[in-house]
Amino acid sequence: MAATDDRFDKKVDKRAEKRAEKTAERRATATLIGVIASGTAGAATLPEDQAEAMFHVYDGGGVTATGPALLVRKSLADKVSLSASYYLDAVSNASIDVVTTASPFKEKRNAFTVGADYLVRDSLLSISAETSKEPDYKADAVTLGVSQEVFGGMTTVSLGYTRGSDKVGKKDEGFFDYARHWQYRLGVTQILTPRLLASLNYEVVSDDGYLGNPYRAARVFGAAVPERNPRTRSSRAIKASVIADLGARNSVRGEYRYFWDTWAIKAHTVDLAYSRWFGDQWLADATLRYYTQDKALFYSDNAATETRYVSRNRQLSTFNSVGLGAKLSYAWKKVPGQYEIKLNGAYEFVRFKFKDFTDIRSGNLYSFDANVLQLFVSATY
Repeated sequence: MAATDDRFDKKVDKRAEKRAEKTAERRATATLIGVIASGTAGAATLPEDQAEAMFHVYDGGGVTATGPALLVRKSLADKVSLSASYYLDAVSNASIDVVTTASPFKEKRNAFTVGADYLVRDSLLSISAETSKEPDYKADAVTLGVSQEVFGGMTTVSLGYTRGSDKVGKKDEGFFDYARHWQYRLGVTQILTPRLLASLNYEVVSDDGYLGNPYRAARVFGAAVPERNPRTRSSRAIKASVIADLGARNSVRGEYRYFWDTWAIKAHTVDLAYSRWFGDQWLADATLRYYTQDKALFYSDNAATETRYVSRNRQLSTFNSVGLGAKLSYAWKKVPGQYEIKLNGAYEFVRFKFKDFTDIRSGNLYSFDANVLQLFVSATY
């Protein structure tokens, strides 16, 4: 069985991880909104002691991915917070790239992360290490970060660095290569008014090594040829966010992100969210996300000339997506000063439309819908 695959589909768990990061960000935002509403600012604090168990389902474009995720975080002596997480992704892949060039397949990916946060006065130092493995891909990464509160806690400055190393393989064919990644981050968060928070983040990423997919084929004059991508890539991204407390336990968030790289891709993302409490136990969130990008310089649906670099990876094409999501949290049990248990459910519908990538079976422009479901229990103690 050939394991032909598009990395975007195969690594759908990466999107789930990003959504989990967004969830954590929203929780932090909700806490900070409370601080803004009260008109006070405090010193830097460690993350809360918590435990989470989640089950996720992704279904879209012929790909189904399911699996559990576990997270545990515990502080020591009010100075150090230790965390560990595990993520399992079982993928059944029959994406358009697979069904047009090989046979559908199934595989699993396991990911482990450990981390520590250290509080020093108004500074929070963080370090984490992650490793993930699947039959033909192994990735390792180390992340360092520091955030510093200044001006009486009204401003937070953060710096981050991630170093990643991947081993890329081709199942049953003896192929392997390496890819290395460097990511640098700078962010500033500012309390503007008692009800308004703004942040600005800048990110630089540098990639080197094998940045393609050994299974994917491009098309030149209608004939299938191996994909050939440059072995280096640099990208930049800037994101601006605004969070407003509307009163009556309502808040809104708006984000805009601009991305550009040396492959000539330019992308825009607009993210809007609304949160509202219903009583003391129910919290509802609604999100709307729009994404659009231009194609890479060497992308072609069917190249008319032979060039040094050529790719038919649809994630390097011109396309856009619209996502609509909702999340509901219920405070199931709570003992003040001891613990709180919440039940959470989140659903997102995403529509992808490609402007210069065709389904070679029909000759029509390709599009697909994706559904993402997350069910999890979270506890702070």
